[in-house]
Amino acid sequence: MQSPLHGDNIPISPVKCSSVLVQHINAPVSLVWSIVRRFDKPQLYKRFVRTTTMVNGDGNDIGSVRKVQIVSGLPAEVSIERLNLLEDNLHVTSFSIIGGDHRLANYRSTMLVLEKVDETEKTTVMESYTVDVPDGSSKEDTSYFVEKIIRWNLESLAMVAERMTSAP
Repeated sequence: MQSPLHGDNIPISPVKCSSVLVQHINAPVSLVWSIVRRFDKPQLYKRFVRTTTMVNGDGNDIGSVRKVQIVSGLPAEVSIERLNLLEDNLHVTSFSIIGGDHRLANYRSTMLVLEKVDETEKTTVMESYTVDVPDGSSKEDTSYFVEKIIRWNLESLAMVAERMTSAP
């Protein structure tokens, strides 16, 4: 695509992929939110996170930055992530990946935690994402990879929350 300012082949908008994934959890929204809102501790439910170090802020303020060490076996070791939104009243959080040794450029995730209608002890979690498709990769491959990771994280969140609910 040509830039209207320069007339050369400068990409204006890379190919992106995005989607929304949904997970139903047999636990109250207050419990699920108490896990999801912990920007400083994603390893509470994200299986691929080994450790998290806060680089800026404490994880409770917009603009907080965390350095996430990824477990071995994935095509990355480090992800640097910024908290964009943390709204306790609406149960919404959002973060962007701003650095690291992976190929997820311009990644942004938003999670919404909702009480199921007429089922106060059940929760629905919706996670949406958008990310650039890396050079040499297809939109389908990128979507498959990202959605697989998100799905595993959401399933793990459900297991953790449901285990906490059933604990004496």
